[in-house]
Amino acid sequence: MRAKTQTETFSRSRPAVVREIKGYWELSKPRISLMVTLTGAVGFLMGMASGASFTGLFHVMLGTFLVSAAANTLNQIFERTPDAQMRRTANRPLPTGRISPLQAGIFASVLGVGGVLYVTLFLNGLTGVIASVTLLSYAFVYTPLKRKSTLNTLVGAVPGALPPLGGWTAATGALGSTGWALFAILFFWQLPHFYSIAWLLKQEYARAGFKMLPSIDPNGTRTGIAMVSTSALLIPVSLLPTWLGATGWVYGAVAAAISLGYFACSLWASRKLSVTRTRWVFVASLLYLPLLLVVMTIDKVPF
Repeated sequence: MRAKTQTETFSRSRPAVVREIKGYWELSKPRISLMVTLTGAVGFLMGMASGASFTGLFHVMLGTFLVSAAANTLNQIFERTPDAQMRRTANRPLPTGRISPLQAGIFASVLGVGGVLYVTLFLNGLTGVIASVTLLSYAFVYTPLKRKSTLNTLVGAVPGALPPLGGWTAATGALGSTGWALFAILFFWQLPHFYSIAWLLKQEYARAGFKMLPSIDPNGTRTGIAMVSTSALLIPVSLLPTWLGATGWVYGAVAAAISLGYFACSLWASRKLSVTRTRWVFVASLLYLPLLLVVMTIDKVPF
């Protein structure tokens, strides 16, 4: 009889356990963390010498995911109040109470400390430093700045661009020109991407108290200029791997073509910012990065 009661209790508690596990998974923002992990993996593959073991690639991907998940969790802890005020984020684990701030804090600490120690022990100390800077700058500089200054998008692009540099140092053990080129590509790619999101969600961001560029730019002039100028800068920056001899002409041709397309889309949208036109910039950004990184990896020049 007691065994039956325990079985029934366990059966009733299973949905709650599943919901809690799902809540922790949501805190990691898996789609974003997986994209970040991809950029770290590309950095490693670009720096990996011919014939090297792929064990390091596994370490880079796992460590990058852990650190990214920790940063995303800390971000949601600090933003749980404004998140509750926005339709897009109101159903996240913290605003709904599925996960408590204490639980989320423990989760973030385990992932963050574990991720940094993991890449330090299994890769190298320089990569561990980059992982630490990524985590701390995203959670403790960019996140609070979102409610204080419209410069937060520029600042936030720094931790967003560090993972491929970390992948490069994991493979080479040193900073290098190609590693910095990867950082620059990710930095400039993010800016039109996030300016488009800020425009599309400007009313929600304003209601939640976030200081995004569109909040001080009602007609979209400054936002349009920001998207056009940063996408224009991405054109020469995207060609750096070819100029540095890290990739062949195939990558160079593809990078030039799609960067010009990204710029043209931003220019078209900026002439009359609207939900439809800005959404096209957002879609273009999502198509741009995976294509660029795949072609870059395929056309890598062996060394």
